[in-house]
Amino acid sequence: MKTVRIIPRLDIKGPNLVKGIHLEGLRVLGRPSDFAKYYYEQGADELMFMDVVASLYERNSLHDIISETAKSIFIPITVGGGLRSIADIKEVLRAGADKVCLNTAAINNPQLIKDATRMFGSSTIVVAIEAIKESHGTYLAYTDNGREHTGIDVFQWAQKLDDMKVGEIVITSVDKEGTGEGFDLELISRVSSLVSVPVIAHGGAGEKEHIPHVFKEANADAVALGSLLHYQFIKDNESNNSKEEGNTEFLKQKRNFHTFKPCTISEIKKHVISKGIECRL
Repeated sequence: MKTVRIIPRLDIKGPNLVKGIHLEGLRVLGRPSDFAKYYYEQGADELMFMDVVASLYERNSLHDIISETAKSIFIPITVGGGLRSIADIKEVLRAGADKVCLNTAAINNPQLIKDATRMFGSSTIVVAIEAIKESHGTYLAYTDNGREHTGIDVFQWAQKLDDMKVGEIVITSVDKEGTGEGFDLELISRVSSLVSVPVIAHGGAGEKEHIPHVFKEANADAVALGSLLHYQFIKDNESNNSKEEGNTEFLKQKRNFHTFKPCTISEIKKHVISKGIECRL
């Protein structure tokens, strides 16, 4: 039986950790380094940092954050957003990342995937798919944090990525992301069934009870979690989260918590294990 992974996902805009709904309406939550340290101490298996505006500016600006994080956190770090060339990938790996995550550049230039896997090894190259379910039931891939339509079928694209020997695929349901309504199990299950590489499910977790389903019913290898963990951090560290560093008044509003039951990584792992799923404590 495989051992699944719990991966906090930290969306970054400038120097701040942010969170939105459907990858939009981003609100500042606080300093990324504070959240990263908390998650590391809680037992995160990996960390994922995504520069969510990088594709708009055609650059990744996480180098300082990654360099600072890598000095004190000793679990794998994946970095994505705005990486468009071998030189960009080299730069973030040199800053301390263990893996890179591509989306826009992978769709616009699939040769980059082939070149990158050849140069850095398959395990270093992760590709994200931002999926939106269309009115007629098909799933199409989007880029630029769910803003740009590509017309590419999600499942065909996943199979191509598998053929190109990427290390992992992150599948995001843009429809579910930030809602707390639960994962799109149909989407994740279909991707998992079509590829041989590990699949990381992202988008929709609102309580720890949602998470075993994505492993048992959709056969994911890992989950990337945002709101569920971030809101717990803020509850645990409210006195340290100043108004300048986090939109705490926004987060206290009932409309942000009514679909969420925030919890810690250790609580999630214990719950997953209680369902007969192997997970590193």
